[in-house]
Amino acid sequence: MPTLEETLKQVEQWRKEGHTIALANGVFDLLHVGHLRYLEAAKQLAGKLVVAINSDASTRAYKGPDRPVIPEAERLELITALRCVDAAFIFTETDVRLVIRTLKPDIHVKGTDYTPETIPERAEVEAYGGRVAVAGDPKNHSTTDLMKKVGR
Repeated sequence: MPTLEETLKQVEQWRKEGHTIALANGVFDLLHVGHLRYLEAAKQLAGKLVVAINSDASTRAYKGPDRPVIPEAERLELITALRCVDAAFIFTETDVRLVIRTLKPDIHVKGTDYTPETIPERAEVEAYGGRVAVAGDPKNHSTTDLMKKVGR
């Protein structure tokens, strides 16, 4: 599995080649069309899209003991297989600030359940001159809703 440090080396290489970097993050449990639309829209904002995926432990810390449904290695494999994703890795922290401080993406992208003003990491990103953006379709899809439909 790729690490944050390995991803940083790749990001540094892309920067030398003149690419801009977007960072998206999330659990991506039970991958659905809302996830895909978010990541495809994030990719449109920069030359390269990096995706930070919450570890199983960090997911349980804020979504509860029954989540995630899909183990982190499998979620990583699924996200990495999407053509809009240039790199992905698992992060273990409960929030993405360490990842942001390390990678310093040009654009940190969140889904449409946020506005630019409500992105929790906004100050972190703006401190080094990056910007935040919101991407994807309206939040009409969720893993929680999908789980309810299948009776979990």
